[in-house]
Amino acid sequence: MSSDIERAAIEAEAAAGPAFRHFHEQLRDLKERLLEMSERAESLVEQAVDALLLRDASKAEAVILGDHQMDALELEVEHLAISLLALQQPMARDLRFIISTIKISSDLERVGDHAVNIAQSALRLAQLRSGIVPVPEIEDMARRARRMLSDALDAFIRADGALGRAVCGMDDQVDALNDSVFRIVITHVMEDPKAITAALEAFLVSRNLERVADLATNIGEDAVYLAEGKQIKHNFEERRGDAPSAPRAAP
Repeated sequence: MSSDIERAAIEAEAAAGPAFRHFHEQLRDLKERLLEMSERAESLVEQAVDALLLRDASKAEAVILGDHQMDALELEVEHLAISLLALQQPMARDLRFIISTIKISSDLERVGDHAVNIAQSALRLAQLRSGIVPVPEIEDMARRARRMLSDALDAFIRADGALGRAVCGMDDQVDALNDSVFRIVITHVMEDPKAITAALEAFLVSRNLERVADLATNIGEDAVYLAEGKQIKHNFEERRGDAPSAPRAAP
């Protein structure tokens, strides 16, 4: 039976000819652009946090300038995706992939925006010469957020629903670290009210990293939708009563 199905698929591809091959070449280009966006987004977050921890103004400025590349890539991904929708009329998983790609490119562009926000906070904190930043928590948040981004895109490209769900499960840990940063900076302010400006900047950094993790969660949810055709955003799957057991969060 399986050999008959494979033979039919090969015959269908041969009958489609150049148009079929062109469609899949365009899909491959779309995947490559999306992966490039993801890699740049991760890099911008890493550079922004390094700029913060090292008080490196040149790195912070590089992050701010680098955001223009993310904007350009988002427009390129969107153009490729819309062209595929308009000219190829894809169906089933290919259709879900292309629609989700448009949403993910927007999420990745917003990751770049959050990296810029962190870089701007790094510049302001450098001017304040404050040591109020909770370094271990910020480093841990940044590491987890970047891992979530990487795993989420991997899950989407591979149509791996289990990995997409695992990414969603990691978000609670980043939320907990964000709460921890808030408690730390509030303690600093209570001890020294003059530190409020630096404390607010430190919390803004934490909040932006928490938002990066939220955007990675969105991508993980899109990976589940692509792989399984199931919508898990806003706990929709749980309300329907067909959710699988929750994956264990990564350490």
